Order: sequence, then C-alpha cells, then structure tokens
Amino acid sequence: MTSLNNASSDFEAEKSVMQNQTEKKSDQLAAPPVYDQELGEISGQDRDVVERGHSKFSRLGWKRLTVVLIVEAIALGSLSIPSSFATLGMVPGVICSVGLGLIAIYTSYVVGQVKLKFPEVAHYPDAGRLMFGRFGYELIYAMLALQLLFLVGSHCLTGTIAFMNITSSGICSVIWGVVSAVILFLLALPPSFAEVAILGYIDFGSIIIAIGITIIGTGIKSTNQDGGLAAVNWTAFPEGPVSFSDAFIAISNIIFAYSFAMCQFSFMDEMHTPKDFTKSIWTLGITEIIIYTLTGALVYAFVGQDVQSPALLSAGHLLSKVAFGIALPVIFISGSINGTVLGRLVHGRIYKNSPIQFVNTKMGWVTWTILIAIITVIAFVIAEVIPFFSDLLSISSALFISGFSFYFPALMWFMLICQGKWYSSKKNIALSVLNGLCFIIGMITLVGGTYSSVDDIIQNYRDGTVRGVFTCSKPS
Repeated sequence: MTSLNNASSDFEAEKSVMQNQTEKKSDQLAAPPVYDQELGEISGQDRDVVERGHSKFSRLGWKRLTVVLIVEAIALGSLSIPSSFATLGMVPGVICSVGLGLIAIYTSYVVGQVKLKFPEVAHYPDAGRLMFGRFGYELIYAMLALQLLFLVGSHCLTGTIAFMNITSSGICSVIWGVVSAVILFLLALPPSFAEVAILGYIDFGSIIIAIGITIIGTGIKSTNQDGGLAAVNWTAFPEGPVSFSDAFIAISNIIFAYSFAMCQFSFMDEMHTPKDFTKSIWTLGITEIIIYTLTGALVYAFVGQDVQSPALLSAGHLLSKVAFGIALPVIFISGSINGTVLGRLVHGRIYKNSPIQFVNTKMGWVTWTILIAIITVIAFVIAEVIPFFSDLLSISSALFISGFSFYFPALMWFMLICQGKWYSSKKNIALSVLNGLCFIIGMITLVGGTYSSVDDIIQNYRDGTVRGVFTCSKPS
C-alpha cells in the first residue's frame, strides 16, 4: 500500500513539473514580441535571449569606457616611445608625442560625433559603409581585422620576451610564445567589454608601476655611473644624419601609441549614454600624452642612445625582470581585449540575424570559443614571423593605424559631419584645414611608414640581427 502511495505521489509531482513547464512555455509564447533593429520582431523562447543579450552589452558608462580605452591603448605603445626619442632627439620627440596626441584626441572626437549622428554604426567598418558603400565596409573590415591580429600578435611577442627575460632559462622562445598565446586566449573569452573593464584597473596599475620602476631604475643607474647624469649621451636634436627608414619607424611607433580611435565605435556601442564619450577621450588622451612624453623623455635622458625597445629592457638585469613581472597583466589584458574586439566583429557578422550573436546560449559560447581560438593561433603565427618588437609595431601602425587615427576620421568629417560647404563659414574653413592636415599626416605615414618598416625588416633578416621564423633564439 505504501508503494502505491509513493508511486501516486511521484506521478503527481512529475505531473506538476510538466504542467509548470507547459505554463512557462505558454507565457513565453504569449508574451508581447520584442523588436530588434537587426533581428526584426522576436517572440517565443528567443525573446529572453535577445533581452538578456541587449542588457549584457549595454552596461558601459563614460568611466568604464575610459578604463576600457586605457586597457586597449596604454600598453605596448609606452614601451616603444623611449627608443623613438633616441632616434628623433629630445625636442622633436616631445613635439611629436604631444602634437600627435592632441591630433589623436581630435580625430577620436570626430569618430564619436559619427557614432552619435549614426547610432547604427557598431564598428569601424560600418562607418566605411556610410562613406563608400559596400567597398568601404569590406576594405575597413579587412584593415581592422588585420590590425587587431597584429596587435594580439605583438602582445604575444612581448609576452615571449617578458617570460624569457624573467626566467633567464634555456626554454625555447617558441614555447614561451605558446604560453603567451594560451593566456591571451583565456583572457579574451569574456565577450562583453564591461566585463573586461573590471580587469582594467589591474592593467593600468601594472603598466604605471612597470614604467615607474624603469624610470627610477635607469635614473639611479645613470646617477651612479662615472660622470653621473652629465655623462648620458642624449641630445636635444639628432646628431648626424638619421636614415629615412629609422625616422619613420620612430614616428610610426609614436602613432601606434595613440591608436585608441580604432576600437572606439565598438566600445561606444556598449554605452548606455553615448554622448558622454567626450569625457572619456579627453581623460584618456591627456593621460596618454603625460605618460608617453614623460616616459620617453626621462628614460631617454637616463639611458641615452643605448635605450632598448621594449623600454623595460633598459632597466638593468634585475630590475628589468621585476618590471617585466609587474607588466605581465598589461601585456596580456591589453592584448586580449584586441582579440575580443575582433571576435565581436567577426561573430556579430556571422550571426547577424541570429540570437547566437549575444553569446548567452550554448551554441553562442561554442562558436565564440572556437573563433577566439582561431584568432589567437593566427596572432601567434604573426608574432613568430615578425619576431622583433619595433618593426612589428611600426608596420601595423603605418598600414592600419594611419587610417583609423588620421585619414579616415578626416574623411568622415568632410563626408558625414560637415554642415554645408567646407568654405561656407570661418568655422568650417578652420576645421577643413585641421582635417586636411590629419588626412595628410595619415597618408604620409601610410606610404613612408610602410616603406620604412618593410625596408628595415628586410635589412634585419639580411644582416642576421634577428632570430629566424619559429626558431628558439632569443627575440631581439
């Protein structure tokens, strides 16, 4: 009798569960449909997926945007600035650092204006479509994808250099490259920039402390040497002729440091109040100018012409190990966010008309994980093919950042923002001259920087001053 009662009780419980599931499904189907700009009218089970997706990707305020921009921007760029100062000289170095920084702030402001005027622009290629149609979209899409791959690759290379410097072991550099790639892959898995922003505070603290150690260490070292600071061989202007290639690589590395406009559309697309973007770009821009100029000037003044790239290598044997150890978070967090941006760009395109794009379902996570893995592997290959720091930054800067930070924003102003003829008012004339200057800087960097980088890469391989592709030698 007891068994019959238990069976009856189990049946009633199962019946109750099934009834609740049926009622829940009916409630979902009966709920009013949601209209999505890309997916159209949505109802049923996909309704909750889309609502949670929009909620997940709309959490950035201007402060978090600043943090995310800092994570993306203040990283490898600061490590290449001192060597640029050594090539250009102190005065031209400071002028280029401050001047290019102010121009980058302005072009970033233009990018933000385009986003406010055309809210449907989710990534940089969407702005290309507004200017040049399908051709513009595909061109900028390819440029952005390649630049992001180069960035992840450069962080993979820096991670390799850092681990080899910290450990001083005989482990093959390719192994350290694989370790770096795995870390970049894991950190790129969170698909929302709001989630990455949490790591931004660690990232920023990491690079500031690492730079501080480098500046203090090189300062103490130069003070204690024979002749003190007066014996350091730094100059206000270049002594002797500077080759065209060396000068352009130095300038391209400074331009690389101010590349934050590249991902701005993607970041602003997650803002709940996009009009607040100006607070972010001014905060970031001024912070970058101060950090880059002080880092470049002080390290160059303390080390002189022998300053290395990345700059952390100039801190001395022991301090460089400490600095690289502290810099590991910025190397991998900043590198991973570029992988996340590229993943969002590609994943959103593949699943544009599907709720899978929100990465909050099993299928969404599977496809996202596979995509991030593919991106990381390609970036690792790039790091092994171009295993020298300055040239890798320089060629990506010349080919891609010259457009994202200079000539594309200038074209956006003329084609999308300018009201009336460019000569119709004093304001328009002034802004036309400014944007024309931005366009010229971008085109000169594109042509001159690309030629210089390729020439230097060929020369390095010819002279045997760098390790071969996928070899175990220490990277230069």
